[in-house]
Amino acid sequence: MTLRVGIQMDPLEDVKIDGDTTFALAEVAQARGAELFVYGPDHMSYEQGRVTAWARPAKVQRVKGTPGLFGETVKLDLATDLDVILMRQDPPFDMSYITACHLLELISGETLVVNDPEGVRSSPEKIFPLLYPEIMPPTLVSRDVRDILAFRATHKDIIIKPLYGHGGAGVFRLKPDDSNMDSLLEVFFTRSREPVMVQGFLPAVSEGDKRIILIDGEPVGAINRRPQAGQVRSNLVVGGTAEKSDLSDADRKICDVISPELKRRGLVLTGIDVIGGRLTEVNVTSPTGIQAIKALSGIDSAAIFWDVVQQKLADR
Repeated sequence: MTLRVGIQMDPLEDVKIDGDTTFALAEVAQARGAELFVYGPDHMSYEQGRVTAWARPAKVQRVKGTPGLFGETVKLDLATDLDVILMRQDPPFDMSYITACHLLELISGETLVVNDPEGVRSSPEKIFPLLYPEIMPPTLVSRDVRDILAFRATHKDIIIKPLYGHGGAGVFRLKPDDSNMDSLLEVFFTRSREPVMVQGFLPAVSEGDKRIILIDGEPVGAINRRPQAGQVRSNLVVGGTAEKSDLSDADRKICDVISPELKRRGLVLTGIDVIGGRLTEVNVTSPTGIQAIKALSGIDSAAIFWDVVQQKLADR
């Protein structure tokens, strides 16, 4: 692979080499001969039709505490100096994130940007599944207290979470006898102008929250993330435990349903979350899980990803 690859990401110095998906993608690209450059969205500029970034040439290494070695910072024209850009910075999915998408859209006709920035900004991770209510848990998106209280009266045991949150932050379960609803909504709505997402609680979460990695719309592997005892959040960053998992018939049906739209939007690397055969999220910004899948099942999702990227480059 004689590619020049730009990776738009959070600082490489901070990644966890044993779990970070961006690190694994960079590692495979480097092993195939790619030249890597890393930068953050704060280092991008638009001027007179050019989108540029101050980027550092980088070599990744599986050394704890020193995951990257860097060359001297250079200013790159993102339309002409790179073959591929990986848009991999973590949320929050805020106006900074959306602006970075808009800037990358300006050059995506010349440089292959993965995931496609228009697709990313059009597909917030809790919004995309709303296209498919038949495979979701009962769901309400609102900031109207009357509708939220009515939803709770119907479904009794509910989950409430920020619409643009990530990593399991701000996720609450309210059982029928919980008296904290008013205070909780007050906290949400004082801090943000956004609606919240409210869903019927899925008891199957005690058995785990399955993360399925799809590449170009096709499922390639999965892990089951089991929450700690007494918890409802199974994200690995908040203490969930990864287990080997296969795809069930229900999982494959979900993948079949959403695959055409993932491909249409140019969402090459996605991670969907499934609880008890119900789709809860479609992660498109910086989905994780490929290192855990490889460790538990031997499936090298990063290698499959780069095979697909190289074919897309050949087809351009």
